Amino acid sequence: MSKVIIEKVSPQQIRRFGIDSWPIWTKEISRFDWHYASQEQCYFIEGEVEIETEEGNYTVRKGDFVTFQQGLKCTWNVIKPVQKHYNFE
Repeated sequence: MSKVIIEKVSPQQIRRFGIDSWPIWTKEISRFDWHYASQEQCYFIEGEVEIETEEGNYTVRKGDFVTFQQGLKCTWNVIKPVQKHYNFE
């Protein structure tokens, strides 16, 4: 199973999951290493990021719903400033 899952969600799913009530995280153009101690689900409101992992690279953009699995080690390369709703489990 992939440690990064990128999906598209409908407005109905956004409402059902309560995504609009999740906290918002923002990040300027930058590059940094990250480790997920727990699973994160997030919805990108703005921005573009390349996520570099041992299993391959992923591009995440505005409108993507992403699940980062617990234990993932990666490098974030923020190409366009990010704004996202997030939820840790």
